[in-house]
Amino acid sequence: PQPDGRQSVTAAGVQRGLCRLLKAHGFAVLTEFTLATGRRADVAALKADGTIWIVEIKSSPEDFYVDVKWPEYRAYCDQLFFAVPPTLDASILPEDAGLVVADQYGAEILRPAPSHPLVAARRKAITVSFGRVAAQRLHGLWDP
Repeated sequence: PQPDGRQSVTAAGVQRGLCRLLKAHGFAVLTEFTLATGRRADVAALKADGTIWIVEIKSSPEDFYVDVKWPEYRAYCDQLFFAVPPTLDASILPEDAGLVVADQYGAEILRPAPSHPLVAARRKAITVSFGRVAAQRLHGLWDP
């Protein structure tokens, strides 16, 4: 599938490298994953053991400063990360979230995210939603 066009070229490159990294760490990945609140997480990742990460992509300082929704994502993941291009000054990002630097070829975790495990009911709801969205997207490729 091609990028959906909502991202800048920089953000799309960060997304691609980030997804490669997450897959290498054993995660299944969905981009633009809609949460129960209606907010869309840039990248949601689910590991076989049930661990859920959300990664918010920031392509510029302005992108970070105008975004007021990302704190809501903590309630929907075990760990919250920011992913940024190598050119962005990461000192503007909160230190209580993980940090990934990425470009279109790959990514590296520079700072792990603090763990705040989900309660079982929320984990189940997110996992079921993740599976349904993944299946619907796969079916959409086969029979648009």
